[in-house]
Amino acid sequence: SYFKTIDNDVRRILTQAFDVVEKSYFKTIDNDVRRILTQAFDVVEKSYFKTIDDALAEKAHLSTYATPHNENVSFHQLSPQSQKVQERLKELEQEVSGGATAVVALILNNKLYVANVGTNRVLLCKSSIDGQNQVLQIGRPHSTDNEEELQRLAALGVDAARVRQAGQITGQSSTRRLGDHRVKFNYNEIDLLSAAKTRPIIPEPEIHGSHSLEGVTGFLLLMSEGLINALESAHGPEQVNQEIVAMVAAELAQQTSLEAVAQSVVERVKRLHHDVYVSGRQRATYCSRHEDMTLLIRTLNYQLADSALTPTQGGRIYPVSVPYSNSQSTSKTSVTLSLVMPSQNTLANGTNTASTLEEGTPTPGSQSPTATLQSTNTQTQSSSSSSGDGSLFRSQRGSQAAQPDETGRVPPYVDFSQFYLLWGANQGDSQSTQGGLGPQ
Repeated sequence: SYFKTIDNDVRRILTQAFDVVEKSYFKTIDNDVRRILTQAFDVVEKSYFKTIDDALAEKAHLSTYATPHNENVSFHQLSPQSQKVQERLKELEQEVSGGATAVVALILNNKLYVANVGTNRVLLCKSSIDGQNQVLQIGRPHSTDNEEELQRLAALGVDAARVRQAGQITGQSSTRRLGDHRVKFNYNEIDLLSAAKTRPIIPEPEIHGSHSLEGVTGFLLLMSEGLINALESAHGPEQVNQEIVAMVAAELAQQTSLEAVAQSVVERVKRLHHDVYVSGRQRATYCSRHEDMTLLIRTLNYQLADSALTPTQGGRIYPVSVPYSNSQSTSKTSVTLSLVMPSQNTLANGTNTASTLEEGTPTPGSQSPTATLQSTNTQTQSSSSSSGDGSLFRSQRGSQAAQPDETGRVPPYVDFSQFYLLWGANQGDSQSTQGGLGPQ
């Protein structure tokens, strides 16, 4: 994909930068942390641009030999030498156009700091003192529909209305990026950005925090734009945060390693995306392809599943199943689901990631059902909750592992009766109140 070019450089240099952070004997106050995080992103971009110096020099040299552009002369009408020059210039342009978005979560002295450049997303899910489960999105994506970013661009002389209407800048929705030489140094040649007084696409991170993690039980999720977009394409943007959190919680109740949890969630999103595409439903047209999907999970005093609670027949996973409806309900009713967590075991404070490569049209695959938390709160930086006899982080005390029956199914962990009533009403199915709808 477009942003793959410098991903490895970003990871390597950020790792080096945070080695310096860990060894720094600075006062642990927020301003110091923000300063060092900002410097780390600056180091990443400058280091990347140094790696493409040779390509930039070659591009400038070959440009002096390039045939001036003439709309009346096709590529095949050029001389062989001019064709080679044009082909090489195209390759070099691709090489120096690499860029990336990045998000970093730093936990220092039990405080969380999040530094973000671009369109990735961070969710903090925690159990509050009163037993309710909160999902907090930290920050907003730097995209062409972010009002604050549009105001920033407008202050530089850019026509914000045109940017909003276009939806993308040089093929990307992000308004902050690392790298991308053209938009950083030749923005005056780009129509949307040509009126800017100074560099409009910046690498400066927006830093949030500190958020105290004292006594917090839950998990932290760092997600790529590709993962978010895949789920939004399949189900719409309204409940993406709640759906991802529910998937992670369901997998944490079954898996014994964070690697398995992260990979299972990514696979579930991938399959949901595929299922909607092949279904021919209303949103199928949005699901012809998906980008790279990456998920990083950091648990906070969170109990992973006991191996005895993990299904072992062929390594098969038995997730909670919720029927999907593509009906566009306007109801504001909030459906509350209570996910029961596994029995007490080892407390985990670990991190793992899972990702998939970019794909075109999905290939047939098995269905991956999901457990969905519903909420009417759609603010970007907000929290939503679920309550009831069980809770998202509640341990299942004294319970025995459910065994699959002869059909390979296990009893549901959650009572979906209220969900079925609402879902059936949306479908106009009168049998829903009589238990006619159940896990398929």
